[in-house]
Amino acid sequence: MSLHWIVLCAAIATSMAGQTLLKAGAGQAAFLAQLLDWRTIAGLGLYGGAAILYIVALRKIPMSVALPSTAISYIAAALIGHFVFGEVLGWAHIGAIALIGGGVVLLAFA
Repeated sequence: MSLHWIVLCAAIATSMAGQTLLKAGAGQAAFLAQLLDWRTIAGLGLYGGAAILYIVALRKIPMSVALPSTAISYIAAALIGHFVFGEVLGWAHIGAIALIGGGVVLLAFA
């Protein structure tokens, strides 16, 4: 695996960490309190870091491959939502996760 693929994986992981913190910060009653919550601020910072990592990955990975590869984050989001935040994971979700995963694997080996 080349350095740029490792950087793309780091961008995806960093983005998911940011997304998780944004969800955790969303528990505040008032919108302003949510914006000022440390988890929201950290989540936004991680999103910025993920964007920088993604830019580095795009230097060598074609966008037509890199962007669809980030769809793996949809799978991670569903699993984090279920296991961390107790969100329901129904059969439609599981089917969609399987289709997304299959598409990402197919693209990676194309």
